[in-house]
Amino acid sequence: MPPHPPTQPHGVYDTTLCVEELRDALAAHGITLPSLRVDLPGFAGTYRPPAGLVALGNCNTATARRLLAVLRGRGVLDLDLLAAPEAVPGLRRAVRRHLGEPCADVQLCVTELVANVIRHVGEGVPVRVRVARVDGGRIRVEVTDPDARALPVLLHATGDDEAGRGLALLDAVAVRWGVEQGVAGKTVWCELAEAE
Repeated sequence: MPPHPPTQPHGVYDTTLCVEELRDALAAHGITLPSLRVDLPGFAGTYRPPAGLVALGNCNTATARRLLAVLRGRGVLDLDLLAAPEAVPGLRRAVRRHLGEPCADVQLCVTELVANVIRHVGEGVPVRVRVARVDGGRIRVEVTDPDARALPVLLHATGDDEAGRGLALLDAVAVRWGVEQGVAGKTVWCELAEAE
């Protein structure tokens, strides 16, 4: 009996993308499942619609997506990198992938906080970027750098100013923000409402 074609035009693609994201989410928790290494288009195509089966306990795509959402909901994105302009696009993609939904405001805040480190502490400085869902349905963004003295200041830039708008943007989109100073550096953080 030949395999049944998917009822959705992108069924195999959706299944493959879902499993790739599931692999990444599990890997972030130190979990590697050999069953997720099969040829997914071929494997999923042998099963009857509405969705190809994902090789994880023969669950369907909807179940795999729910598992992915649970992993993302409890997971924390922790990245160590060097503050440099060329690192920002990849960082924005990592944040989007981690949250699994459009997150323009979160990406904006991450970009502005890293840009502040580049401008006021120095390019190439090691930073830690942390993005997590916290109580109250908020998303918390933290950027930690090694300079406890270079504190961010909210400026009111004029139309002719070429700089000074980063924290104003962050202040406009964040529910709240602040700075935590430590012995070996500081953490600038902000919290955003989850629904943008």
